[in-house]
Amino acid sequence: MTDLFEKIEPRKVRETTGKYAPLADRMRPQTLAEIVGQRHLLGEGKLLRRAIEQDELFSMIFWGPPGVGKTTLARVIARETNSEFFALSAVTAGVKDVRTVLERARLNLKRFKKRTILFIDEIHRFNKAQQDALLHEVEDGTIFLIGATTENPSFEVIAPLLSRCRVFKLEPLQPEEIETIVDRALQRDEVLSRYQIDWEPGAKELLIQQAGGDARMALNALELAFTMAAAGREEEPRILISRSLVQEAFQSKSLYYDKAGDYHYDVISAFIKSVRGSDPDAAIYWLARMIDAGEDPKFIARRLIILASEDIGNADPFALVLATSAFTAVHYIGMPEGQLVLAQATTYLASAPKSNASYKAIMQALEDVKTTGPLPVPLHLRNAPTGLMAHLGYGKEYRYPHDHEDHFIEERYLPEELGEKIYYLPSEQGKERELRQALEKRWPKRRKQRPNEENDGKGNRN
Repeated sequence: MTDLFEKIEPRKVRETTGKYAPLADRMRPQTLAEIVGQRHLLGEGKLLRRAIEQDELFSMIFWGPPGVGKTTLARVIARETNSEFFALSAVTAGVKDVRTVLERARLNLKRFKKRTILFIDEIHRFNKAQQDALLHEVEDGTIFLIGATTENPSFEVIAPLLSRCRVFKLEPLQPEEIETIVDRALQRDEVLSRYQIDWEPGAKELLIQQAGGDARMALNALELAFTMAAAGREEEPRILISRSLVQEAFQSKSLYYDKAGDYHYDVISAFIKSVRGSDPDAAIYWLARMIDAGEDPKFIARRLIILASEDIGNADPFALVLATSAFTAVHYIGMPEGQLVLAQATTYLASAPKSNASYKAIMQALEDVKTTGPLPVPLHLRNAPTGLMAHLGYGKEYRYPHDHEDHFIEERYLPEELGEKIYYLPSEQGKERELRQALEKRWPKRRKQRPNEENDGKGNRN
């Protein structure tokens, strides 16, 4: 059992080798006050901060990119609430490991009246059976689960477990926050603080920029650059870190992490923007990068489904059908053959006509719903399942379109308060040209185009 239990203490020296633990581990915050960033979750008065300070815990899932403090925050919560802390990695743990922790948690609760926090790193890698094993104890409070994931939990965590947890989205750290973490390491770390570390002009800024909001990457690169700069000069009091050393440190790290498949956000962004930009050659290159790095093919396929709807839409409705079929095919056949399916879907979507008219329409409609509130449904559109409702006018004067020529009759379907509002403005691309012409024929007054009716890229009208 002791191999699963993880003491929540600073680990500065590895017991097995006597050598120092990595800088990122040595500088891991130990208290809530030491955590840098995530003010939207940990700022004064925020829900998560109040829960920690008032010792009113609940199960939760931290969703965000690597190096933003998911594991650190879980440790701090355990320390601040005096809870016993168990950490499992979903990559190596199985149902047996989970059950062992649950038995210990039940004992803690019954005999010692002590709370247990089970932290599961990369929880998205747990299969359904492993996640099912947690349900009962999470429900009855035997354990407080904290899961960490880089993937959207809506896709990767089973619905029963997701409904028992609150999801908190952690964001990449801002440049000034990365700088604070780097400066703190230079001042407080028992190795780095022995030296006067100087920076070549632009070197520190380069390190902060290249970290991309990832504190672990920043500290790992700092440690590697320092090690290279100090090699053979350990007795000298001043060490200079140059831009070239920073670049070399990041090159070494990025190659490793790309192959591990952890740092995929920049590459997936380039992939999506290449497809959106109708460049199949660039898109296929970024797809190859992700496949070579070991990216989850289902993650790529999901992104293609979203893209087919958001960026192609009704300009080519078949794009969504193809993308959905590609996800199913990849799920069925796996890799490496699945890369052929991904390549086919990628090149088709990149080559297809583009329109974000549907995306803009729903964004504008959602904005109006939030602004105007729940406007009443017009009486003639309401259902009248009872005599009383019919007497009150529900459904009265509704005209059935199929009883009229071309199966259409001009009718009011929007609430009166919205007037003749237009949300969906089909583009002139592909199939949407036909849809636009059909709508203008059916609704000539509403669909007469005026310059101020065009939506901007966020779904708002100019």
